Amino acid sequence: MNAIGRRAVSAGAALCFSGGAAWAHASERGYVLLLPTDYYLFGGMLAVALSFLILVFLPVQGVERLLSRRISLLPMPLDGRAVTSTLSFLALAAIVYAGFQGSRDPLSNPLPLVIWTLLWVGVTITQGLLGNLWAWINPWYGPWRMLVRAGLPEGGIRPLPAVLGRWPACLTLFGFAWFELVYLAPADPERLAVAVSLYWGFTFAGMVLFGHESWCTRAEFLSLFFGMLSRLSLFALSGEGRRKRLVLGLPGHKLGGAAALSLSGVAFLLLALSSVSFDGLKHTFFWFDLIGINPLEFPGRSAVTGESSLGLVVMFGLLFSGFMGAVWLGCRLAGKRGVRKLAGLLAWSIIPIALAYHFSHYLVGFTINSQYALAALSDPLMRGWNLFGTAGMHVQAGATLGAQSAWIIWNAQAVAIIGGHVLAVILAHLIAYRHFGSARLATVSQIPLAILMVGYTVFGLWLLSAPTAG
Repeated sequence: MNAIGRRAVSAGAALCFSGGAAWAHASERGYVLLLPTDYYLFGGMLAVALSFLILVFLPVQGVERLLSRRISLLPMPLDGRAVTSTLSFLALAAIVYAGFQGSRDPLSNPLPLVIWTLLWVGVTITQGLLGNLWAWINPWYGPWRMLVRAGLPEGGIRPLPAVLGRWPACLTLFGFAWFELVYLAPADPERLAVAVSLYWGFTFAGMVLFGHESWCTRAEFLSLFFGMLSRLSLFALSGEGRRKRLVLGLPGHKLGGAAALSLSGVAFLLLALSSVSFDGLKHTFFWFDLIGINPLEFPGRSAVTGESSLGLVVMFGLLFSGFMGAVWLGCRLAGKRGVRKLAGLLAWSIIPIALAYHFSHYLVGFTINSQYALAALSDPLMRGWNLFGTAGMHVQAGATLGAQSAWIIWNAQAVAIIGGHVLAVILAHLIAYRHFGSARLATVSQIPLAILMVGYTVFGLWLLSAPTAG
């Protein structure tokens, strides 16, 4: 071997042995599949056209009658939530144990994959389409029910102060978003196991102190967020006690009797939407240029912690102020008052946009990481187990590769965002009609909010088409 060859081998060996540990985030963009610009432009124009056609020509009374129709499917005489929740708690305890004792690779350890992929993406989409699955699988209800049977007051030891509203849920949701989007290693299994354990204990203590129902609807962000999303779903339970039945209706049929959200409830829903949007924004070249960083030389999360924290807050502030401003202007155009109540009612119409962007933003990552999750769950401690027969499965990354797969994904993303926007405009128009009792006033009042929704739809499509890094 000549001198050049020896130097090359030495350099290669030094490079191989010089690497340190690297922590990945399972929800980061490991796969880049940008929406083409023509989809982005066409989607924006279509959203504008459909919005104003809906406002002008929507037959409100006919749509009201259509949404009120439900098909009764089957009786649901048993409430097995205590059993399914207890099983969910045991499963969570098992994967948290795997987080402490299993592989430190986020794509081999089941904890990051279950939390960031199956829960935050899979359950979210399921809630919006099928119904409140979370009420059956949340890991607190079963253990709490056991304490109630042992003598704990069902309403808790003391009431949760009404003045707090849903602001505690806003704080826990912001903490979750900050951990996911800003914290240095949110997918490191051991650190995530610590965070999940602390949050489970904090939430369970809140339920013991203030009652399960009160804490879940005002402080526990997953139960509140998933409950809001389930209002959009096709399926619902009707009736009381053993007379409950499973019914099927059109998307949004459960919003007919929804009460106006408080200001804290509006803030919570908009924070959930803005945090996912910021997750898309913080990868764009535009964001890196805004904070003065070369996107091709991204220094890592530790270098932009302050900027990312501020960006998360500013994104929420812009969306919240834009929404409240649009509702205020709509009331002025209609010559009516009651901005806060109308905002609380119209906030429900944001759910389709939140669900559509959640689906589009995480679609590619979910397609790949859900396969890693199936493999990791079969061998959670990397000991050669094959509990579910999926330990040796080959992850099909090709599901997102090639012209045909890309075409399917691009169309699914564009259709979801435009469809979510159209449904949001329809629901907002119906809500305004119920509030004002006049189709003309409803149309006039919805013009500013429709413009905001169009703008946010275009923004979502742009995020999917913008070059990304980091």
